[in-house]
Amino acid sequence: MRDTLSIEPDDLTRRPVRDLITEHLAEMYSVSPAESVHALDHAQLLKDGVSFFTAWSGDTLLGCAALRELSPSEGEVKAMRTRPEARGRGVGGHLVAFLVEEARRRGYRRLNLETGTQDFFAPARRLYARHGFVPTGPFGHYGPDPLSYFMTLDLTAPQN
Repeated sequence: MRDTLSIEPDDLTRRPVRDLITEHLAEMYSVSPAESVHALDHAQLLKDGVSFFTAWSGDTLLGCAALRELSPSEGEVKAMRTRPEARGRGVGGHLVAFLVEEARRRGYRRLNLETGTQDFFAPARRLYARHGFVPTGPFGHYGPDPLSYFMTLDLTAPQN
């Protein structure tokens, strides 16, 4: 990425951040039935056990991501979102790499995520696969869902 990118913890109080989460939720509900939308809303992103981060270039919000603790040894990627005008600039890759390193720093042994099976989510699945995530079954509170695609990353495996 050519621009300077900073990733920082965020408390969701800034209007652009709240708007990005609102856009994220609206898009998820536009492409999936409600029972298959597992995106966290504003209140859920502020709960204990969830760490929310935003990516910025100067004063411009580029994206966001969250890390939810499932157990002391396992986490989950949540709220991955890149603003449309920032897509294709490596923001998503930086956010995933940041979350992976944060999970390792916390001592997690595994990092999981859920995304969709529809074509709309194909870029997300490719992004996660590039970072070493592999398909897995439902984890945590998730059950089988034909519109959910589950992935995991073994954080104990040697790093490339």
